Amino acid sequence: MMPGMPSPHTPLPRARQVSLLGALYMAQGLPFGFFTLALPVLMRDAGWSLTAISLLQFLALPWALKFMWAPVLDHHGSRRMWLRLFLGSSCVMALVLSQLSLSSQTNMLFAAVLLFNLLAASQDVITDGLAVRLLDVRERGLANGLQVGGFRLGMILGGGVLLWVFARTNWETMFLCMAGLLALLAVPAWYPPEPVRALAPQARPRGMALSWAWLERALTPGMLTFAVLILAYRFGDQLLGSLTGPFMRDQDISKETIAMMKGVVGSGASLVGAFAGGWLAFRLGRRTALLFSGLTQALAFTCYVAAAAGWGGMNALWAATVLEGIFGTMATVALFTLMMDAADPAHAGTDFTLLACMTSLVSGLANLVGGVVADAFGYLPTFTLAAVSSALGCLVLVGWLDRHPIHPRIAQAWRG
Repeated sequence: MMPGMPSPHTPLPRARQVSLLGALYMAQGLPFGFFTLALPVLMRDAGWSLTAISLLQFLALPWALKFMWAPVLDHHGSRRMWLRLFLGSSCVMALVLSQLSLSSQTNMLFAAVLLFNLLAASQDVITDGLAVRLLDVRERGLANGLQVGGFRLGMILGGGVLLWVFARTNWETMFLCMAGLLALLAVPAWYPPEPVRALAPQARPRGMALSWAWLERALTPGMLTFAVLILAYRFGDQLLGSLTGPFMRDQDISKETIAMMKGVVGSGASLVGAFAGGWLAFRLGRRTALLFSGLTQALAFTCYVAAAAGWGGMNALWAATVLEGIFGTMATVALFTLMMDAADPAHAGTDFTLLACMTSLVSGLANLVGGVVADAFGYLPTFTLAAVSSALGCLVLVGWLDRHPIHPRIAQAWRG
């Protein structure tokens, strides 16, 4: 252990918590943002169909399936070892991608993207478990603002700034910049703390029990119901997510302008939304935060509806970028805070991962549906469907938890 580093039993200083969790979530959000925001724009620019672009979601399968290996990461090995492995390997993968190209080495490129997603998704298991164990119930609203803000800022760096770098330079330079950013973000996370595990070594699952530990956690009372509610809450948001970049390109908006909208403006709006969402969950409780942010997010999507209908032009798109950045991030903070409340500290990484995988599954399904519907019927019906689905999903989740809080951890936090 390096001099001055906290021992496993020493409470981590608040500044160190902020730098550690912020860096880890930014490191995960950066490649995710590139592959979900920037790469679709580049593919559309190269002439790919919306349906083909939507198939990129299958390369994000590790985010939906990480619950299968989450118990191994949650209960075995040190967090320091896992984080060093995943962060270091991500830097190497960025260097590998810099030597490939979108046109001539498509299969190798997609294989590399799949492996990149596997590394980032596995790192997320460790990071989420660390956050649940480091933070108490009262801190989680504010901390999830940091979590979501860090991840969204990473997404903006990957989906906006790196797109801008590509527009000004080339593919190789863009990925060299990604490798440099990932290496920089790895610095504060190189010596993470080791909170004492809630389960003694002899009580941790092993062998076949370890292989199916995720299923046992999934079948605990209320877990599957809560997962369905997450699906309802997130479907509309994810339906629209991967279409905004291709829509802007189809409106003949330059890559530089898209990078400015997604990077500078979107980044600022997301950070405002992250802090506002954390404050709302902290001050007014989970119910108010989820209801307000969910409905205002749906309202923000109507700006995309207006743009697709030919109303407002660029003003509508700028408004959509700002409002979706603020209220969409607030909705994510509120939902992730409730997901953290639902996680059992003894199985923190596994429980939170199961719920997070539900959001990834929703993302892949909704993006695929969005691409197919947009190809078949156009952007206007698809954006309208996204706005309506978002509002209805919010009302379904809040209405259900008002009557059935699922289990005591959620009940304690729901109206607190």
